[in-house]
Amino acid sequence: MALLFIGIDQNTGDKQSPTVWVDQEKKEFVFQGWEAGPDLEAECAAFEVPGHARGIPEGEAVIRIPARMVHMIREACNVVERSGLR
Repeated sequence: MALLFIGIDQNTGDKQSPTVWVDQEKKEFVFQGWEAGPDLEAECAAFEVPGHARGIPEGEAVIRIPARMVHMIREACNVVERSGLR
């Protein structure tokens, strides 16, 4: 795996670490965030998207990332676009 570190949330202290990476080999964004609580998971699982089953498929998870990290997510998008990883 060729992870490129983009950034970590500076406002969470040393015990938490929402983080953004780009996996250059698999051409994916990698996010580390807080686990969704049962209420948020249930809300996401109940959301209806045409052509998709309701629920959260096995192997997938709902995570939360602070909105203040939008600049890191944007930077990750820019890295992917500039490097032709799409």
